[in-house]
Amino acid sequence: MSSIKSKNEIRAVLILEILGRPKEHLVETLNNYIDKMNSEPGVVVENKKINEPTIVKDQKDLYTTYAEIEIKVEEAFLLILLTFKYMPSHIEVLSPDELILTHNDYNDMLNEITRRLHGYD
Repeated sequence: MSSIKSKNEIRAVLILEILGRPKEHLVETLNNYIDKMNSEPGVVVENKKINEPTIVKDQKDLYTTYAEIEIKVEEAFLLILLTFKYMPSHIEVLSPDELILTHNDYNDMLNEITRRLHGYD
């Protein structure tokens, strides 16, 4: 596993939720997403926990589960890209306590958000 050492490094926990059937497919799909995330340039998955799928209330064969993924990214921009690409239901930044971004950093992030939003339209 590669190690990221950068003054702009960000550590965060992402929650990915999934719904479907059969329940074995949910765990396999989450593992595939996590492997894909870990192969993204500038991203390292430090830890993962995939919870056992549970049956959805009032359903006989529909399951739900979620994964808690601790990641390290080289810069804030990568965390924004992961947010759009993997659509986590929750993100918690663990460190650093403060981020200093240049106006170019903000420009890049805002333009990428705008570009992706226009792509959804």
